[in-house]
Amino acid sequence: MAKKKSKKSNSNTIALNKKARHEYTLGEKFESGMSLQGWEVKSIRSGKVNISDCYVFMKNGEAYLLGAEIQPLNAASSHVVCDPVRDRKLLLNRKQLDKLSGLVERDGLSLIATAMYWKRNWVKLEFSVGRGKKLHDKRADLKEKDWQRNKERIMKHEHR
Repeated sequence: MAKKKSKKSNSNTIALNKKARHEYTLGEKFESGMSLQGWEVKSIRSGKVNISDCYVFMKNGEAYLLGAEIQPLNAASSHVVCDPVRDRKLLLNRKQLDKLSGLVERDGLSLIATAMYWKRNWVKLEFSVGRGKKLHDKRADLKEKDWQRNKERIMKHEHR
């Protein structure tokens, strides 16, 4: 008899950066793999990841994730030196790297990590090209959000 595979959870999402949408105007999205060590994968499986203050930067034609915090487990091997905030190399092809370096250097845009998730057995990072919002942009977004909420309330009461 064949064994049935059971899924542990419905969501493949590991961590989200909710602050990114508030702080930046986000554009094109990219997906990349990450170069991780064994203890980092174990910590990610237990959910000890924080990507709220991290971003992607280009160095020597390669992309690196800076500021992502992966807390080591207490049961991690004692012979491994665990650095929770080390720079992690992103695995992208040359065409994507050239496009990203052009956007960052010429246009002055930022690369902001928005989500980390599982895709099969691989940890993937979703990041977007973005430009920082000014204070008046944030106020306009809040005003638009309030207006949409009020409009839905008005439409709900009219349909009764």
